Amino acid sequence: MDNKEYKYMLIEKLNIENKKRKTNIYSVKTKKAKFIIGCIKWHPSWRQYCFFPGQDTVFSKGCLEDINNFLEQLKQERKNKNNES
Repeated sequence: MDNKEYKYMLIEKLNIENKKRKTNIYSVKTKKAKFIIGCIKWHPSWRQYCFFPGQDTVFSKGCLEDINNFLEQLKQERKNKNNES
């Protein structure tokens, strides 16, 4: 998954050139002002993608549901990829 657009936010895959990195990093931005409000990246201790909010950010229930839906999609893609291997 590369990018996803929601009502109030954009989630975009960052193109980071690092051959050691096995997982992607995604920026979470406001749709209107393109202000970065957090990122989604792999959390090795929890063995899953997690949302890392920016300092002093506030999220509504709907925004948190959108982020959760994106995390679920990443989880499913990873599960499918691992099943193919």
